[in-house]
Amino acid sequence: MRRSRLILSFGSLLLAVTTALTGATTAHASQQAAADGYVALGDSYASGVGAGSYISGSGDCKRSTKAHPYLWAAANSPSSFDFTACSGARTGDVLSGQLAPLSTSTGLVSISIGGNDAGFADVMTTCVLQSDSSCLSRINTARAYVDSTLPGKLDSVYTAIRDRAPNARVVVIGYPRFYKLGATCIGLSETKRKAINDAADLLDSAIAKRAGAHGFTFGDVRTTFTGHELCSGSSWLHSVDWFNIGQSYHPTAAGQSGGYLPVLDSAA
Repeated sequence: MRRSRLILSFGSLLLAVTTALTGATTAHASQQAAADGYVALGDSYASGVGAGSYISGSGDCKRSTKAHPYLWAAANSPSSFDFTACSGARTGDVLSGQLAPLSTSTGLVSISIGGNDAGFADVMTTCVLQSDSSCLSRINTARAYVDSTLPGKLDSVYTAIRDRAPNARVVVIGYPRFYKLGATCIGLSETKRKAINDAADLLDSAIAKRAGAHGFTFGDVRTTFTGHELCSGSSWLHSVDWFNIGQSYHPTAAGQSGGYLPVLDSAA
């Protein structure tokens, strides 16, 4: 009789444990299944500056229907799509103004950020208007910032994303190289072009390292933009545009659909 009670007790315990584990697994699976909203964060490379077709009401953020987040959402129909990327955004702007849509139901987050923190616009202005030595000096200042200060700022953003969207796959998308080297091209000297490309590589390396440390996927657009840099004869980037200076050195609509979207597709 005692042995029967022991067998019964053990069986009841086993059933209880199995039920609990099954319930937890089912709940987790249901939670993940429900997490299929998409939130697109970041700067002008994410919002689509340079691609045209800007969304009414997005104002100076210049969110484009031809930007890769919008194209991805149109093709994949997530349960919700929040597009908060904004032209000119820095890491602090993401933290203070872009994270509100993130939640446990967010299944995908994409973000491009860090270029403005490193002084991208000022670097390009200096390199276009001033001497080789001035250009290199300004780039060196940016490189020092990327090495010393930017990683901590990226960590703050990535931590905040994970805290608010614990179930999301996060795709951190980098920046392209700007110039095809060794080509005959009017404009900046080869010295400037190489220094700018090297700085873009440094920035991408820093972003990829911090993204990896947080378990995020880094989307490298340098591969898709190869052959479509400035001076390539088939550029997916705007060169200096004195009539619309804000879109200078930003991806065209073809750059968003051909350079950025495939990277997001493969990583999402």
